[in-house]
Amino acid sequence: MKTEELKELFKKYHDGTCTEEEKALLESWYLEYNEHDLDITPKRIKAIGQGVFRELPGNHNSFIKIGLKLAVAATIIGMMFTIAIKFFLPHPTNTGVVRKKEIGPGSNIAVLTLSNGQKINLSTATNGQIAKQAGIQIYKTASGQITYKSIADPAASNVITTNNISTPKGGQWQVTLPDGSEVRLNSASSFSYPTSFKNQKQRIVQLKGEGYFEVAKDKAHPFIVKTDQQSVEVLGTHFNINAYADEPAVKTTLAEGIVKVSASNGKSQLLSPGQQAILRQGELTAATVNVDDELAWTKGSFHFSDQNIQSIMRQLSRWYNIDVQYAPDVNYGGLHGRLSRNKNLSQVLSGLEATQSVHFKVEGRRITVMK
Repeated sequence: MKTEELKELFKKYHDGTCTEEEKALLESWYLEYNEHDLDITPKRIKAIGQGVFRELPGNHNSFIKIGLKLAVAATIIGMMFTIAIKFFLPHPTNTGVVRKKEIGPGSNIAVLTLSNGQKINLSTATNGQIAKQAGIQIYKTASGQITYKSIADPAASNVITTNNISTPKGGQWQVTLPDGSEVRLNSASSFSYPTSFKNQKQRIVQLKGEGYFEVAKDKAHPFIVKTDQQSVEVLGTHFNINAYADEPAVKTTLAEGIVKVSASNGKSQLLSPGQQAILRQGELTAATVNVDDELAWTKGSFHFSDQNIQSIMRQLSRWYNIDVQYAPDVNYGGLHGRLSRNKNLSQVLSGLEATQSVHFKVEGRRITVMK
């Protein structure tokens, strides 16, 4: 590929105007380079980086900041870590990442538990109707969602049944509830809900882990999401709840509408779009946040904004189904950056190692974070 073509592709990728064909071409270029394993000296790497990025607009901030100013490669390439690290950035001389067996990203994996205790593996279930209970038919769509359809059944008119969808580490799933509300579950999460909201004054559901909600509007029937420590009441809105047991706080982020967050101790917060309720050790506060960062997982990426390595590794642990431990004296400083949830774990770890502040030892699915 000619230099000018490469420059133009990187510029378009940075601006978000790449077509799918151009993205494929850019990745093909990288794969071809990687296959030949060209011997490029540090001087040549620096020259290529300067040549490409000199033409790009914007403020070229570092991709990850932990006291080290990196080249802007990773910021521009965004989710394409490996191109930036392999081609434009100097390589750490003593990397601990072992490339014996790749650990791939999570995927659509979940188990549906019916009210009678029957469990259905949703990732292997065929598309179409997968169950029937109490006047309800349950379908798995071609896009991998679970939907509900009411059917005439006089005997079941007053019967309320509850279903549960649970995702393991490395799993995610989407469900459309009987009222038309849509819920997206992140990995290591559990979601319980009634199969019908008929004759109920409130639409009450329960969440453990993380879920993103797009609630169908119904002023007469408030939608309430309960977690172990709080409840969130809405009429119709878009919001995210992060309520993992291993996180130091429960975070509720509002993208659209208005929600009321109430802690189990009686304290409450009314949120407007762009705000986040933070429940930590019984204290409930509100702050303005970057909603795109908080909802990045729903769009297939991680966004890190001044996050320490422990917070990042908790996210990676759930998505890649790995165990994490820490060596003494690890630098836990804040990191900034973006990466794709569709990359293999080794690519993600390589990106973090490029900061030269942390390194990793990989033994199967056990990852040791080292200084």
